[in-house]
Amino acid sequence: MISLVGKAALVTGGGRGIGREISLKLARAGADVGVCDIDLATAQQAAGEIEALGRKALAVKADVSSADDVAAMFESFLQAFNRIDILVNNAGITRDGLIVRMKDEDWDRVININLKSAFLCCREAGRPMMKARGGKIINIASVVGLMGNAGQVNYSASKAGLIGLTKTLAKEFASRGIMVNAVAPGYIQTPMTDKLTDEQKQKLLAYIPLQRLGQPEDVAHAVLFLASGLADYITGQVLTVDGGLVM
Repeated sequence: MISLVGKAALVTGGGRGIGREISLKLARAGADVGVCDIDLATAQQAAGEIEALGRKALAVKADVSSADDVAAMFESFLQAFNRIDILVNNAGITRDGLIVRMKDEDWDRVININLKSAFLCCREAGRPMMKARGGKIINIASVVGLMGNAGQVNYSASKAGLIGLTKTLAKEFASRGIMVNAVAPGYIQTPMTDKLTDEQKQKLLAYIPLQRLGQPEDVAHAVLFLASGLADYITGQVLTVDGGLVM
């Protein structure tokens, strides 16, 4: 069994969906967890579940596209846990549309929440991790960052950028014992995919060799592995969790 006892993890977008599952998965493995979300109520609910598991938890409300909010979040986290061993950059949004109809604000918002936020969080986490000479950073990308997707030029660009950020930081941080990797989920069953019609879901399944949508837990399992000592010789990699969609 993987043990993260004695580790402190911070998960952005950790109050719901895939982020919540990641937060709980890390806690079940023994980590203390800071849950960041723009919706404080969901962060508090997830933190309560973590505390019920016997782990220490912190709920933080932050706009992770804001440098000031991110700095304040890390200050609160380090005051509470006095260390950061694991950072999971999971916060993300979509504002879909064809490029010819896409508004500037829809491009900017997606890039800021999905990509700039990871830059800000990695910059803040890098300092204490470098001092400690160790740490794990896991960025939640997407298969559309590898293959593109019509109607998601902003989202695809943000996730492709996240992969580039991952590989560059893996090289920058390697000498300090910090591993930086990305997880690229495919189509995962979340409230977003629940909105799809049966016909739309069947069309998606036709492209997935395993013939099913993934579950949030499938992504959380990959994050847990990369956050653990089992991945101490893995850095700069993109682990696709997509049922074989991209291969």
